[in-house]
Amino acid sequence: MNLSFHPLTIDRWKDFENLFGERGACAGCWCMYWFMNKKEYDEKRSDGRTKKEMKKIVTDNVEPGIIVYADNKPAGWIAIQPREKYPRLSHSKILQPIDDKPVWSIVCFFVHKDYRKMGISVELIKNACSFAASKGGMIIEAYPTDTRTKNSAPVFIYTGTFSAFKKAGFKEVVRRSETRPIMRKKLKSKNLEANN
Repeated sequence: MNLSFHPLTIDRWKDFENLFGERGACAGCWCMYWFMNKKEYDEKRSDGRTKKEMKKIVTDNVEPGIIVYADNKPAGWIAIQPREKYPRLSHSKILQPIDDKPVWSIVCFFVHKDYRKMGISVELIKNACSFAASKGGMIIEAYPTDTRTKNSAPVFIYTGTFSAFKKAGFKEVVRRSETRPIMRKKLKSKNLEANN
């Protein structure tokens, strides 16, 4: 299987639509959950506006995440942005900031059912780290589900799994919930290296 990774830009929007399906990857979400407060998200998801909101972000030349292609077919997605772009994180009791360092946050995954359990999530994480480093990011933060104690259906592990992030070199830094650690990885900025 030949994998390639590309930031979501407007010229790849059709691939994103095809990957997520007619109704969105998870009940009409279109990966907007972390961008909105609960009330706004519930309203916009119920009438299909989350897809339009995501398209507007992409049209405004923001690259909200990365699509992985397997043999040129869209196979998966990872969402990554600077933490401050995701207001929902700050409103969560268990995902409050742990310090004032600038971090990039990985908040969501979607891997098409035909490509699950093949290690694609780990490759998406590694690529997301490279993407953030290319934009000057130095610390990547993630909020995976720890599935070691019980089985979780794929729909409930949209933030990724503890084991996948561990394989990608992340370390747990705090845990305010039994199943939801906060993990981090420090990077060398590619922009910094280019200037030295």
